[in-house]
Amino acid sequence: MPRLVIAAPSSGSGKTTVATGLMAAFAGRGLAVSPHKVGPDYIDPGYHALATGRAGRNLDAYLCGPELVAPLFAHGARGCDLAVVEGVMGLFDGASGQGELASTAHVAKLLRAPVVLVVDASSQARSVAALVHGFASFDPEVRLAGVILNKVGSDRHEAILREALDESGVPVFGALRRGGEVVTPSRHLGLVPVAERGAEAVAAVAAMGELVRGGCDLDALYAVARSAPSLGGAAWDAAEVLGSLPQPAPSRPYQYAAPPRGGSAPDPGPQTPDGLNGQGRPSVRDGLELPVVALAGGPAFTFSYAEHSELLTAAGADVVPFDPLHDEQLPDGTRALVIGGGFPEVYASELSANEQLRKAVGELARSGAPVVAECAGLLYLARSLDGQPMCGVLDADARMSERLTLGYRDAVAVSDSVLAANGTRVRGHEFHRTVVEPGAGATPAWGITRPERRVEGFVQGGVHASYLHVHWASVPQAARRIVAQATEVARATEGVTPS
Repeated sequence: MPRLVIAAPSSGSGKTTVATGLMAAFAGRGLAVSPHKVGPDYIDPGYHALATGRAGRNLDAYLCGPELVAPLFAHGARGCDLAVVEGVMGLFDGASGQGELASTAHVAKLLRAPVVLVVDASSQARSVAALVHGFASFDPEVRLAGVILNKVGSDRHEAILREALDESGVPVFGALRRGGEVVTPSRHLGLVPVAERGAEAVAAVAAMGELVRGGCDLDALYAVARSAPSLGGAAWDAAEVLGSLPQPAPSRPYQYAAPPRGGSAPDPGPQTPDGLNGQGRPSVRDGLELPVVALAGGPAFTFSYAEHSELLTAAGADVVPFDPLHDEQLPDGTRALVIGGGFPEVYASELSANEQLRKAVGELARSGAPVVAECAGLLYLARSLDGQPMCGVLDADARMSERLTLGYRDAVAVSDSVLAANGTRVRGHEFHRTVVEPGAGATPAWGITRPERRVEGFVQGGVHASYLHVHWASVPQAARRIVAQATEVARATEGVTPS
């Protein structure tokens, strides 16, 4: 598989513009491009997906372990002509205090992929050669194939930079002019997600493609990508992974509490953001109806790893997306609910105004059905968010904060839940500017063991709600547990009618 890793000396150098532009430019040539992002970030992969027409996928050696990086890469790149991997922060920046772990350099070595360094040249001339030499020689196992110069001031400036780099023997694959940068608006957690920008995001990605197409040598870059050696090893496969797990122990009998009459009757109208209402997806497997697992999406809930829905599907679920901003009911036949991350704080008023859906979510949670919520989902299940009423599932209130909470976490499940058995160890990530009070329920979800010791999150009935983002490829049994419980819900509800 031809592949490139796009890195930089530091954040803010232009990695996202160059990586997304390369994806769009190569896709414009008719190549099937597989987009990837180093680290846990959910936002950049949305732009990658627009550029390529394929799901953006994360490669995180901390969340998933180094051993899963290459298999997950191969899974995402199936059937493609080229893979482009956008790095994270500076080339050698990884998990704090963990050496190279989870850095772009670490992932590049695991993929045996050539690295192209994007250098912000706006305030330097001949010194660029010293900078690039340092990055090229710091780790001999990292193959620095060349550079792309960003924010170049003029023809003269470009000539000076190229001359300096010629002396160092490092190829220059392109030069992008200052002032030609594509505007990508940001806010408190980084770029504004694609789902919130609509046509603006499409235009921005197209502009990135044009910028890179006009300033970079695509033929030379593709030749470098093709020089990557064979990766070997099997691709990750959700069904195979679940099939290799030991059979779970029998769970406790499910006690279903039917929602009150008229409380959450399914609406026959469109339930998903695209209005498909689940049509076209298989709802039966081996003669058995699949339990519906509703997956929150839309502009308020954009954070989800592609492998999560793949694992749920492989475990036997009919995964149906819906938009809590606009859909007034859960998808027809919902037996479980997954609410990932996003920006509910930006849409608190709109989410609160959708009282009918809030009521339906609350009734589902109180019935004992599986409800798994991460970060934004946690806020949505709270009693209130910045004073606006939410679903009221949790006896907690959420608010915006000036403090950014960011970083990897080591954690252990401190109780049995729909997501994890007591004692299950995970690695996760926190990324928010909000506070939930209290921060943990009577039965917490996790015991954080690194970087500090504390309990966090809520487990009550079938609800598991937490700030911690976990990549289920590292704990695939989570999907199996959710679907197993959803199947019990489906069986328990057979023959249940409102009185």
